[in-house]
Amino acid sequence: MPIPKPMCFTGADAYKIVNAGFVVDERGKVLTASRDRLTTLVDPANNLPLECVVRREFTSSQGDDCLLLYPVDMPVQIVKNTIDGCSVLHKFHSQFSFVHKPPLQLSIMGIPWDDGVVIQQGKNPTEPCIITVNCPDKAGLGCDLCRIILEFGLRITRADISTDGRWCYIVYWVLPHPASVKIDWESLKTRLLSVCPSCLFSYHFNQLSTSPSPPPIYLLKVWCVDQKGLLHDINEILCNLELIIQGVKAMPTPDGRVLDMFFITDGMELLHTKKRQDYVCKYLMDALGERCISSELQLAGPEYGHLQGFSSLPPAFAEELFSSELLDKVSLHPLSQDMKTLKTPTVIVDNSLSPVHTLLQIQCVDQKGLCYDIMRISKDSDMKVAFGRFSSSVEGFRNIDLFVQQNDGKKIIDPDSQKTLCSCLKEEMLHPLRVIIVNRGPDTELLVANPVELSGKGRPRVFYDVTLALKALGVCIFSAEVVRHSTQERQWEVYRFLLEENRNFPLTRSQTRSQIVDKVRRTLMGW
Repeated sequence: MPIPKPMCFTGADAYKIVNAGFVVDERGKVLTASRDRLTTLVDPANNLPLECVVRREFTSSQGDDCLLLYPVDMPVQIVKNTIDGCSVLHKFHSQFSFVHKPPLQLSIMGIPWDDGVVIQQGKNPTEPCIITVNCPDKAGLGCDLCRIILEFGLRITRADISTDGRWCYIVYWVLPHPASVKIDWESLKTRLLSVCPSCLFSYHFNQLSTSPSPPPIYLLKVWCVDQKGLLHDINEILCNLELIIQGVKAMPTPDGRVLDMFFITDGMELLHTKKRQDYVCKYLMDALGERCISSELQLAGPEYGHLQGFSSLPPAFAEELFSSELLDKVSLHPLSQDMKTLKTPTVIVDNSLSPVHTLLQIQCVDQKGLCYDIMRISKDSDMKVAFGRFSSSVEGFRNIDLFVQQNDGKKIIDPDSQKTLCSCLKEEMLHPLRVIIVNRGPDTELLVANPVELSGKGRPRVFYDVTLALKALGVCIFSAEVVRHSTQERQWEVYRFLLEENRNFPLTRSQTRSQIVDKVRRTLMGW
């Protein structure tokens, strides 16, 4: 059976055919994109078609032009409806092989195949690790993957994205940030696989599709001797344990002790077991040493199911934190000179290059979580990214090319929709997090706000980065809490830190306050 020929790009201007499905020149500029990467094979014996996705074009060791094809629909078993339920008529096993190597290694039904996520570590600490995700597609998958990568303390330095709406192929180049962060790569792979749809499935008649229930929230109480930097130290331990902070309350006592209450979820989804609970408490106490008096872990009550609510703020502070029109506004706190000269992001909409996709060409300052922020916007606005490339940083700037469609599969033609999308992207790239210092009666309070996904999930490691910055400055935290605040446009996660006055760091001085805001913002942005 002859191999069908896909859309192929040739010519003097073509520099590279990228797995993501588009062509770029030597400067990384997108020249053209594949319109359709589906092809159909016909079995000459029975004349039955098999629809496949063209994953890659290459030359074999014998010099033949070859294609790597994956079937679009992977049959696993057929069931029939009987009086007693469903019974299996026939099972299928993957028999596809190409160039003497099976493209898929399948596992038992319902469990993701092991090659869905492949992690190739760098040869040295400065060389990026490569994470390859090859699995069925689903809405918001790119955002979920980027959130987990950010949660593990990794920074995405480059990315290629390709999907036809049914199957996706994504490659991330990542580095630990900061470099001292220790990464459990096996655990990372497990977490990434947990959000990838399984390539195997079972079908039952009249089966109802249900959304996954939110993970249970647990309350971790830690009694400690209060010390400078204690909150960050505990937070670092919780990150190592893959525990995600949903809320926190730190309550010091007059005798020099502090009760820290963390409302957490478990990335490993094992906190319901006594073994995992005992391990967490023991690990925490061993890591803190003599500073820890006791620790206790239990399922949080129903009143902590949705940590919302926010005390009223003066209008000027609420406007500074939650305004949706910050591009042309001046911050309450003067920025350092190099931050003042930051280049405003540029977003160009091009509908001429592809007949079915809108091309978004973005240039912006490189920052931690950039891929997550853009994919979060895509997920929350029901915008589908078919192909994408996040180029490596050059002199502190990133170039991003995204071929996108609306949720209905059409290009973004309406001028108002284009304007709204560009404004949203620019705002999120320039102000992904909001940081201000306000007076709370006679005290000084640091406020940090970030948008919450429509799914209800907040941005990872914000509490970690803020406490790290304050610890580096020698600023003590008297109390802290994490709450939710709703505006007309969206929901926000707000971190509130009541700061202690310091003789060497007087909080009443505007210069000191600006220094704190600048340090916290830089840490959050990875500068």
